[in-house]
Amino acid sequence: MEELLDIAKGPLFRFSFAIMILGLIRVFVLSLINGCEAKKKAKDKSIPKGYVRKMTFGFLFPLRAFRVKPVYAFVSILFHIGLLITPIFLFDHALLFQNSIGISWIDLTLSKQLADWLTILTIITGIILLLIRLSSKTSRFISRNQDYLWPLLLLIPFISGLVCAQFTVEPDVYNIFMLIHILSGCLIFILMPFTKIAHCILLPLSQWITARAWKFPPDAGEKVYIDLGKEGETL
Repeated sequence: MEELLDIAKGPLFRFSFAIMILGLIRVFVLSLINGCEAKKKAKDKSIPKGYVRKMTFGFLFPLRAFRVKPVYAFVSILFHIGLLITPIFLFDHALLFQNSIGISWIDLTLSKQLADWLTILTIITGIILLLIRLSSKTSRFISRNQDYLWPLLLLIPFISGLVCAQFTVEPDVYNIFMLIHILSGCLIFILMPFTKIAHCILLPLSQWITARAWKFPPDAGEKVYIDLGKEGETL
């Protein structure tokens, strides 16, 4: 078990982190290229910059969501705060990054007590968000399988980490939970560029790309009509 942990903390961690970074860079660059290509093909090349800024800041600061779904918005913000801050600024994680890839921010890490409370907060709010999604008919209708699997996967490292940090267990049990903790984190790294979680890196471009995408090039409607097999039919 000790050998597996050493492999997970060392080569596997570095590999999964590299996959995440390279994959997110690829997604960002391809999205930027696609946006530029859409601009070239579009007849109307103007972009409503004010609208794009408004929508981008609307995603960052979802004030409208507080008016429409105040409970969901509040819980979601708390979940994302814990989801981002806890793994990045946990002392043990900063030490792992320092030992694995030589980057250190140990002086900025959280106190153990605050990290534990943020971990508990993330677990509770994550479960609440999943229950809200399951209980809402509208949410179930628009949700895909990954919309249910991702919250569960994101919670695994928090739950397993909390067990290792707060509970007194046998060494073998501790090693099992620690292995689960590291492997689930590595799996999240690897999957991130290939799933909807890539929006974490695409957010600055998301509304700009959307504005570009709706600038259809000439004859786009006719091509869509042909692709749907409706050529020759009247609307």
